[in-house]
Amino acid sequence: MAVSVKRCPECGGVNLNWDEQRGEVYCNDCGTIVEEKMVDSSQELQGSFESGDKKGRGGAPLSMQKFDKGLTTNVGEISDIYKLDAGSTRKFLRLKKWQERVSTSIERNLRLAMTELRRVASYLNLPEVVKDEASRIYQFVLQRGLVRGRSMESVIAACIYAACRSYNIPRTLDEISAASDVERKEIGRTYRFIIRKLGIKVTPSSPKDYIHRFASVLKLSPKTQNEALKILKKAESSELTSGRGPAGIAAAGLYVAALLNNEKKTQREVADVAGITEVTIRNRYKELLDKLDLEEKLKIKEAETKKAKKNEKED
Repeated sequence: MAVSVKRCPECGGVNLNWDEQRGEVYCNDCGTIVEEKMVDSSQELQGSFESGDKKGRGGAPLSMQKFDKGLTTNVGEISDIYKLDAGSTRKFLRLKKWQERVSTSIERNLRLAMTELRRVASYLNLPEVVKDEASRIYQFVLQRGLVRGRSMESVIAACIYAACRSYNIPRTLDEISAASDVERKEIGRTYRFIIRKLGIKVTPSSPKDYIHRFASVLKLSPKTQNEALKILKKAESSELTSGRGPAGIAAAGLYVAALLNNEKKTQREVADVAGITEVTIRNRYKELLDKLDLEEKLKIKEAETKKAKKNEKED
């Protein structure tokens, strides 16, 4: 494709050419690039825009969270169709009905599943990258026929949990269960089935991942958070974290750290934030005190606190 540019600045030749792939104008004689990143105007979308007579490529970006990745053109929303006159309303309702009829079972399943996925992910306040990963996992599961015999809600919840684990986003099974209205055991069972069938490798959840979120909800200081991380590091060295729920260990470590820094929180408060029972907190708390020799430290701290209060009263 020849280009009407005056001359090459190096050799003065007029034998110029345009590279469509690179978007460059170059001289055929000496190889000098005369102009870079030229945009082919034939590719621009024609139309008027509010900002003026600009031309630009339009359209929403592709998204894994939509059953068609955002490429399909829908006839319209029911609320918009009923705003038309009687003749047009009947026409577009028929078109919408036929559009739904000609769609495949996979498309219909994805349409419902992606809506449910966005709802649960929004409730859990998950980032976009996790939503996209969960959508991608669900589509793999659906294409391989692994959804059969399982409820769509349980598979969606399991895919979201797998995506959270893949990106080290601390979300417990109890939280996902509350968001999706699916039993915790069912989500766990489906999750294990999916990662086994798809060969997904996920790193074990670490108690440290939960510290910041729990401390933020409980309004604990950065000093307490650092103290909790130190306790968890010692607990890992003593192998106290293996075979135990990471949320329970994290909550117990945070509870001990709060006591050491005079930011007392009740076991009920910590348990509610972590989504576990008070019994779990007490058990993990006792284990940390016994194995890490923290009981003496707590006694010294309590004695110092009592002494300080006594001095205040005397003053």
